Amino acid sequence: MLIRTRSYARAGLLGNPSDGYFGKTVSFAFRNFSAEIVMYETPELGFIPGDVDDATFSSPDELLHDIQLFGYYGGIRLMKAVAKLFFLWCRDHGITLPGKNFTVRYTSDIPRLVGLSGSSAICTAMLKALQQFYGVSVPIEDAPTLCLEAERDELGIQCGLQDRVIQTYEGCVFMDFEKSLVESTGHGRYERLDTSLLPNLYVAYDPQRAEVSGTYHKKLRVLFEEKKPDILAAMSEFADIAQQGRDALLAGRQDILPALVNANFDLRDRIFNVAPANRNMVMTARATGASAKFAGSGGAIVGTYEDETQFTRLSQALAAIGCQTIHPEIA
Repeated sequence: MLIRTRSYARAGLLGNPSDGYFGKTVSFAFRNFSAEIVMYETPELGFIPGDVDDATFSSPDELLHDIQLFGYYGGIRLMKAVAKLFFLWCRDHGITLPGKNFTVRYTSDIPRLVGLSGSSAICTAMLKALQQFYGVSVPIEDAPTLCLEAERDELGIQCGLQDRVIQTYEGCVFMDFEKSLVESTGHGRYERLDTSLLPNLYVAYDPQRAEVSGTYHKKLRVLFEEKKPDILAAMSEFADIAQQGRDALLAGRQDILPALVNANFDLRDRIFNVAPANRNMVMTARATGASAKFAGSGGAIVGTYEDETQFTRLSQALAAIGCQTIHPEIA
């Protein structure tokens, strides 16, 4: 039995980074990039290194550069963490699994560490494969939380639920992480949005802007737990921007989205220390008339554009500063 599962890159359209702080977000998954898991039955349980598990380098400088950007660990630890929590989840729910083992490997073409959720794609694809291999169904609203716990609790990676939700549900989803609901059930309230309601969208990224998102989230978590008034107010405002965006889409008011996208970034820029190179991506896109904000924690942006003439200007302007621009194919 050969199982192949896939999870796609995602872009946070509105509301991020409030997803880890009882906020609201609108996010979409797109097929242009993905992580794939291949799993098959074998006598022993094994994990095969993938393209994020670099172990061979051409020089000391390449080793230092790789570690500086990507750290010491790759995708195997993600698959192991998800497998552990899946097995524990089955045990806790009284599910006896078939007595068989697997070997698993992964590949990913999601640009690394630019805020398009490459690590969570490996996690969610791994959980999909485990469910198929063992014939077990984790409730769809609980699956993102299991993947979150694998990264956050097992591996110490600071992150929120948004990435795992959209990579599980796919399409475009409005997510409400209302505090009492998350604390009582472990998950938020997830609403699928008709993707035909979306305006013209682009995604752009700088391959050289690789940055560990967990570092950013760790600093933000400290500020949030210290109950800094400006941080708490910002999270509420991010959530309100997402709510306005959801309401506008359902009302057929695509014209409202560009201002909300820009407001999302402007709030982030006021509250947090946005790196100049990341800010330059946003401002370069805006200079062409497009809207722009971070797709995640930095290194990639997402926004709206009016027509293909504007998209061409946008692509050319961003290419001049080393960025690649795509039409996202909604998954």
